Amino acid sequence: MSQTIEVRFKGTRKAYFVWEDEADPIRVKEPVVVEVERGRDLGRVTAVGDTAAKKCGSCTSCAVGEIAEEPAPLKPVLRRATPEDLKVHQDIRLSEEEVRQKVIQRVHGHGLLMKVSDTEWQWDRSKLTIYFTADKRVDFRALVRDLASLFRTRIELRQIGVRDEAARLSGVGRCGREYCCSTWLKELSPVNLGLAKDQHLSLNPSQISGGCGRLLCCLKYEHEFYVTARKRFPKEGKTVRTSVGAEKVVAVDIFRERVFLRNEEHGSRIIPLTQLRLEVEQLGEVLPTAEERSRLGRSPGRRGDGPESPS
Repeated sequence: MSQTIEVRFKGTRKAYFVWEDEADPIRVKEPVVVEVERGRDLGRVTAVGDTAAKKCGSCTSCAVGEIAEEPAPLKPVLRRATPEDLKVHQDIRLSEEEVRQKVIQRVHGHGLLMKVSDTEWQWDRSKLTIYFTADKRVDFRALVRDLASLFRTRIELRQIGVRDEAARLSGVGRCGREYCCSTWLKELSPVNLGLAKDQHLSLNPSQISGGCGRLLCCLKYEHEFYVTARKRFPKEGKTVRTSVGAEKVVAVDIFRERVFLRNEEHGSRIIPLTQLRLEVEQLGEVLPTAEERSRLGRSPGRRGDGPESPS
């Protein structure tokens, strides 16, 4: 039985193939030579079996046109990469920076307003892909002819966004670690300002933006935790009855499980969430549970969940 595998190439580029040798199954991280649209390329296996088949079924790269009645069959892997193949691959990667500098010179010569981010040779050098960013549409037809005569190969210019550029080039984020988009976060999801509001973060763009200048990707995959955690706390701005009287919830600390309260007569205090629940229950009242908060249809921290305006 053939085995579906996911193969990744330079940057975030990936494709799916079939390994047909049942007696010698392929393993993750093994280098393989595969047949692509025009020629051959070399990549590393990043998923095999059911995992790769599931990821392949959720993508649309095999679709022809906007609606595909039946996806194209996956191509088989040609072979495992040999040490000689890997040496050729390494030499190609080392030459790509020199190629990028030559491309930049030709771009300046044509007076085009575009930033060349990266270049990528196909393993057999039958195609050179040039990745660039630009604020507006760029007419690069003359540039393509110029580069084709210079490198004697097929030229493909691909315009990418700044987030894709950061994923390809990598870097170190404000957390001190390598960019998520260039390590483990391979699918870039939309990120909007509402996610920062839900997490009660500063809306200063310089503090919630990544190296690409766009909103941090971690706002997306951490969002569910913040929303779920806040449902265990009373809403900020709400007045609750405790052992010292009516107190207003000023803020909550979901990591330390604390609540900041303020009373006009006794001032402010900080108590654990468990203590607050105990004091409220002793007075015959109950704080809403996470399930009850969910049924309200509003997540804590969203606009409108602050102090109620006076009538």
